[in-house]
This record gives sequence, structure tokens and C-alpha cells, in this order.
Amino acid sequence: MKTALDFSRIDGGMLDEVGGKAANLGELTRAGLPVPPGWVLTTGAYQEAAEAAGLEAIIAAGGRGLAPAARARLLETPVPAAVERAVREAYGRLGDETAVAVRSSATAEDLPFASFAGQQDTYLNVVGPQAVLDAVRRCWASLWTDRAVAYRESNGIDHARVRLAVVVQVLVDARVAGVMFTANPVTGRRRETVIDAAPGLGEAVVSGAVNPDRFVVDTDRGEILHRQQGDKRLAIRALPGGGTERVDTEQVDAGPDGFCLDDARVRELAALGARVEEHYGAPQDTEWALDADGKLWLTQSRPITTLYPLPEPRGQDLRLYFSLNVVQGVMGPLTPMGIAALKLVAGGAASLFAASPGDLAGRRDGPGVLAVSGERLWIDLTTAVRSRPGRFILPKVLSAGEARSGAVLESLADDPRLSVIHASRLPLARAAFRFARRVHAPTRARQALTSPERALAFTRRIGEEVDRRLRVPDTATPAERLAHAERVLAGTFPLMISIMPIVITGYGLFGLAARLSGVPLGEMQDVLRSVPHNPTTEMDLELWALSTRIEPEPFRREPVSELVRRYRAGELPPKAQREIAAFLREYGHRGVAEIDVGVPRWSEDPAHILGVLANYLRMDGGADLAPEALFARGAAEAEATTARLVTAARRRGRVRAAVVRFGLRRTRQVVGLRELPKFYLVKVLAGVRRSLLVVGDHLVTTGVLDTAADVFFLTPAEIESALTGGDLPEPAAGGDLRGPVAGSASAGGDLRGLVAGRRAVHEREARRRHVPRVLLSDGTEPEALATAAADGALIGTAASAGTVTGTARVVLDPVGAHLEPGEILICPSTDPGWTPLFLTAGGLVMEMGGSMSHGAVVAREYGIPAVVGVPDATHRITNGMRVTVNGAAGTVTIAEPQEAAVTTLA
Repeated sequence: MKTALDFSRIDGGMLDEVGGKAANLGELTRAGLPVPPGWVLTTGAYQEAAEAAGLEAIIAAGGRGLAPAARARLLETPVPAAVERAVREAYGRLGDETAVAVRSSATAEDLPFASFAGQQDTYLNVVGPQAVLDAVRRCWASLWTDRAVAYRESNGIDHARVRLAVVVQVLVDARVAGVMFTANPVTGRRRETVIDAAPGLGEAVVSGAVNPDRFVVDTDRGEILHRQQGDKRLAIRALPGGGTERVDTEQVDAGPDGFCLDDARVRELAALGARVEEHYGAPQDTEWALDADGKLWLTQSRPITTLYPLPEPRGQDLRLYFSLNVVQGVMGPLTPMGIAALKLVAGGAASLFAASPGDLAGRRDGPGVLAVSGERLWIDLTTAVRSRPGRFILPKVLSAGEARSGAVLESLADDPRLSVIHASRLPLARAAFRFARRVHAPTRARQALTSPERALAFTRRIGEEVDRRLRVPDTATPAERLAHAERVLAGTFPLMISIMPIVITGYGLFGLAARLSGVPLGEMQDVLRSVPHNPTTEMDLELWALSTRIEPEPFRREPVSELVRRYRAGELPPKAQREIAAFLREYGHRGVAEIDVGVPRWSEDPAHILGVLANYLRMDGGADLAPEALFARGAAEAEATTARLVTAARRRGRVRAAVVRFGLRRTRQVVGLRELPKFYLVKVLAGVRRSLLVVGDHLVTTGVLDTAADVFFLTPAEIESALTGGDLPEPAAGGDLRGPVAGSASAGGDLRGLVAGRRAVHEREARRRHVPRVLLSDGTEPEALATAAADGALIGTAASAGTVTGTARVVLDPVGAHLEPGEILICPSTDPGWTPLFLTAGGLVMEMGGSMSHGAVVAREYGIPAVVGVPDATHRITNGMRVTVNGAAGTVTIAEPQEAAVTTLA
């Protein structure tokens, strides 16, 4: 293997040998794009130097001193003789005393999922072979800067596997240079080129040392949409003989209009960027330079890793997508089987509205409004947004469950690409009528009004029917288990959703009571505190009660991992072992991110539950702070609020008072059932998961998979093919279920490579910190930037009245999280798996949600102040901050450090 390779001998498949930057420069060169000539010192040279420096032992030792120790060792160790000869020869081919740029090119750099931009060093205007050798050694050492080490750790990249190549490229003595994004990195919009430009070498722009000129160009039309003049107060210039200098503003020249590029050059750059994007098939972040002769050069290209991937195109018209993950409080990716299962469930839901319910085979792909992107599910709302009824209904529905998304949809009303084309209300009316008829809505509403006991008995029968449908004979074959799982997923939703007319009747009565009493809805929220028949609330209270019944040791002193080991071995104290097992028999089908059938349940991995119990048992608090006491007070306050509302209605008439009393009593009897359909759905998913694990065990014995859980990284059609020996089906549209090795199953049906690729994609997506709520098919994320109130408060949606000041606790994953009593829980979103933390929280702040989202509803029932839909709350608030949550005003403010924690319930 050659130690030094010219760009013309490099392609994109040589990442391990030349690193990301050099691989891209080789690709660009071979594609005929204008790249300054150069060569790369391969990773083999770095490996020789690392071995000479004894780096392996330093990496193995790890610890805080890893970065400085590795860096120092590389800098003090001489360059191996063979490597030095290769550098001198390759540099000589460029010409004696040629000015070059020496850049790091790591194997974990310029990747589709992690650009590592700026993590390793670059040296400009390096002249002479000895200077190049010195720059090479410093590039090697820059692989071990603190920032590079931290970046690798945050992206899950093994330090021991990373290698560094070094690019040596003829320096363009640039008149103007800068960066160019072939998609807008701020809005996400594709085919919109963004160019930053400044006089001199591009390092001034890349490093942020200068405020550049900015141009935004419609790539397809070549129209310059926006120009913004920067101050350009300095430039970086090459010095004769090597090195660079900074030139102050008096010496920097711009064009007659103050811009350093004219319109023709801007369009030429945008066209060049389009060629680069077309070559790679994905938006690119490029660096460019314009030399003294007026020639444009490309000096670098890498993928724009921050863009959210788009759903598979559906025609040329603009589409609008809404995140189903956000609605469900699951920000991470779903497994391929989790996506397939929800498509089947959604197919069953869609059958309630369709003129013809369709067959099971048709439900496997899910309804047409579902799309997959970034391993997450999206709902195509284009048709609804472009209809008059949809424009009226959608913002109101979303304002209750996801307020910020509702505001985004309203802001898009003026976009001519989403103009109204469906004015008739008839299709919606027909679909609503079919839904009401198929779930027997009139009957259920009548039961809620006249006989709540019969309505409750009906919901219990639904639960019994769900349990019956989940039963699978022990003698069932794997193929029969798969077929049964699909039938249950597609057929059970209509049964479960028939509970909702009862709940809707309760909320309707609540609204009626508000109208008749003349009291605003916001002042009636205490009526909804501590409502009965809510399975999530019952679960949380039972978990707390369990903590009061079991032995406190070993929970107070042992780590969660040891508690899990003891529980599984049956070695906990007898009462704790027995009571925890009983709790998991009742609620073990639940979990965090429980809508994904691919996620383990608490019964499989009890770490979260045992950790919560340990937290409860370590707390010191009076009996008045116990959840059962808080719930009793909540019920008493609900009764007092009801009496106040009846009195207000009586001032308007005795009949009004009687109707308000009746309506609110019925409201409290039935609205707690709103969590029951999801409770049953999660039970179905858990039952399907158990059955599919049996199928997975079978595929392990036949050599198709490595572990039973790998079955969740396949689709039902792929499992069916593996069981029958048929050919693999074509990958699903959207690309997310393909993985990097889709279709690579070997003869005999070995799917282990396919699963490994999909696991890698899933883990990559799990590291994504930003997921849009609303996404347009051109890549635009239309959500407005967060705004702050005049007093600096963070603004969200009022969710649960009351004001509390306390210490912030930012929690991104509830598993293993510890929340002291009274602390303010700051989190992205919640599902029922989070709610045990609510029992000790003093307040709640969520980035997602609206007044009727899960976290908001539970917070009201628990009587803790809450604000939801607060943009970037988990970034803008840090652990230990003193914050004040005003759940009535919808604000979160940073409190003075000396303020004492105090709660005032409205």
C-alpha cells in the first residue's frame, strides 16, 4: 500500500485509507470538478507514527488525561523515516517551494451522520518539505484535542478505531473565498443555496473571524433571493515564504456596491454547488475559493449532517408532514417492526373512516397519509391543510395536544403552495358519520349520560376481549404466530377506540358546564384533578404504595444494576420480591417509548421500576406529601370547585345549576378513561412482542438471526419470507427500513447483515437531538423561532395552574433518573413511562405538547404546575438553575438564587 496517493487515485470508497476529507476531494477530482491538485498521506502513515509513539497503551488507559497524553506523545515522537521519505517525494511532485494547505482527514470525519467540521487542525500557506512534515505531525496530534475526543464520544465512535490521514493541497491564493451550503442549513429547505463570502483565504469565514457577505439563491431558477452585506473587517492573506497575516478593514477591498461577489459569480457558485450535490445525491457543505485570475475552485465538500431526512417524494406538489412521534412523546427512532406494527394499527384506524374497510393485506402498508423518515412516523396533512374544513379543525385540535404545531399550521395558511383546493365539507361529514356508526358512538354517549356504571362495565369487557384476542396456543408455529400478531394489530384498534365516545361525552359536559356557569374553562381545571378510572394514575399510585410496603433495604444502598440482578435471581427480601412481581404482572407490559413494539417492557427489564422504587425509599418527607394524601386533597378541591361552579350557575337559574352539577359529576366519572385505549393498545403491543420473540428464537435456531430481539429490525414481510424460504421483499418506500446493507441477505436466508445495518442506522438516529414537529417536503422546518417575553421568561402553553419555584432537573431519559421532592422536571416530552417521576416533581416543563397532551393532563391531575411547548427548554435550562413555573400564565423564568421553594396552587 502506498503511503502517499494523488487525488486522482482516490475515490469515496477509500475512507479507511484516506479519511473523509481526502475521500471527498478524490471523488470531486475524479468527477471533473475544479479541485486544486494535491495528495494525501494515508492512515497507514499515522498508524506507523502511533505505534512508534506507544499510543495503544495511552488509549487503553483512557481517563481524563487521554487527550493531552496522546497529543504530547505524537508531537514528541519523530516521524518514521519511510513516512518522511514519502512526504518529501510527494511534495516535490507539486513543485519546489509550492505553497500548500495541510489538512487533517480523519476516518471519522465528513461522514453522512457526523461531519466533525473543525475538530482537527488545518495549516495554510505551508512552504517547504520540512514545514510540511511539521504540519503533518501537528495534524496527527490534532486528532487528540479535547474537542475532537469529546465529539467522538458524543457520537459513539471508538477512539481506538479512528485513524488520521493528512491532505496536502496546492493553496489557492484567494481573492475571495468562503463556504457554500447547497441546502439552507437554518430552515432545512432543499434546492436553496446559501453562500458566505469574504475577501482573502476562506479560513476567515470558516473560523468565524469575519462577518461575511451572505447570499441565498434559488438553485433551480438561479434567482438571488436574499443579499446581506457583512462588515468584512478583516481578511486572512498568504505571506511570501509561508504563513498568513490578518489584514484590517482599511486594506480590504470590496466591489462598488460593497459586496465582494457580483450576481454573476453568485449564480456561478450556486450552479457549481448544484453539480456537487448532484454527484453525491445529497446536500453538501462546501468550501470554495476565487483566485486572482477569476477561476472558481472547490477546496472541500462534506454532507450537511444537521438536515432532517425527507420522506419519499409523492409527486411534485409541496407536502406537509406532522410528526407522529412528537404527538406520542417519543423523540427517538422507532424500530422497523415498531413502524410496521403502527402501520397495521393505523390501517385498522383508517378502516373506521373508509367507505370500504379493506383487507388485512392492504393494511400492512398502513394508510396513505403515513410516511417514514429518520426512522420515525409522519402524518401527511397536505389534503387536510388544503381543505376548508381541515383548516378550521386542525389548528384547534393541535392547540390542545401540540400547541406549537397548531401555530405553525396557522402560519402556513398564506403559503400559495398550500392554498385551499377542497372546499366541500361533505367528505369529512361522511367519514365522521361512518366512524360514529362503526364505534356505536350514540350508544356509548347515552351510556355515559344515563348509566356511567354500564359504561365502565363496557370498558372492562373491552379489556377482557383484548386479553382473549392475545392468547396464542403454545403449539402455534412461528408462521401462525406472525399471522396472529398482524391480525391482532390490525383488528384490535376499532375495539379499543370505541371507549372514546364515552370520554368525549364527559368533556362535552365539561364544556357545557362552563357555558352554563359563565366561568372560563381555564378556571375550571381543578374539577379534573384526581379523577378516578385512569389506569396511568392508578399505576403510579400503586407504585408509590408498593414503596411503603416493602423492606427499605437493599434499595437504599445498592445500585440499580445490583437490584435488577437480585430480582431476577429471586434474592430480594421476600415481601419485595413478591410485591414487585405482582406489580409487574399488572403493569409489566408498560415501558418508556412503549408505542414501539421493539422496545423492552418493564417485565423484561425492570431497571426503571426498581430505580424509581429506590428513589422513593431514599426520600424524607411527611405524610402530607405522600401521593395518596395529595390525591385526596385534589379530589376535595375538585368537589369544592364543583360546588363553586354550581353556585355561579344558580345565579343564572336553578335549572342551569342542576345541569352543571349533573354534568360535572358525569365528567369526573368518565374522563379518566381517556388513558384506557392506549393502556389496552400497549397491552396488545406487549403481547405481540412476546409472540414475536418466540418467532425470533426460531430464526436464531435456523441461523437467520443472532438474537431473538433482532426480529424487531425486520418487517413482517421479511420474517414471512425467512420462515417460508422465499425471496426477500423489496425494501419499503422511504428508505428508512432498508439500512445500509438491505438486500444483502446471503443464500439460505441469513438476515444478520441486514439487521446489523439497521441497528447501526437506528443507533445513529437515536443520537439525533433535533426532530421537527412539522416538515415540508422541500425540507423546510416552518416552526417560528422561540421568542422571549419582555422580562426574559421562556414562553410556552399554560397546562396546569399554579406557581412553583424550585431547582431544575433536566431529564432526557427517565430510566435511572433521580428527582428530589419539589424539583422541577425539565424534559423533551412524556409518555406514561415517565409518570412515576411526576409523583415527586414540584413542577413540569416540557418542550412538546399542548394543554391536552399527556404530560399536561397528568400534571393537572397530580396538581403540579406545568408549562408545555417551551422551545429548547432542555438546552436553555440547565441542572441546578432556580426556575419559577407559572402554569396559569404559561411562563418559565429564572428565579433569584435565594428564593425559597414555594408552591401556590390556583
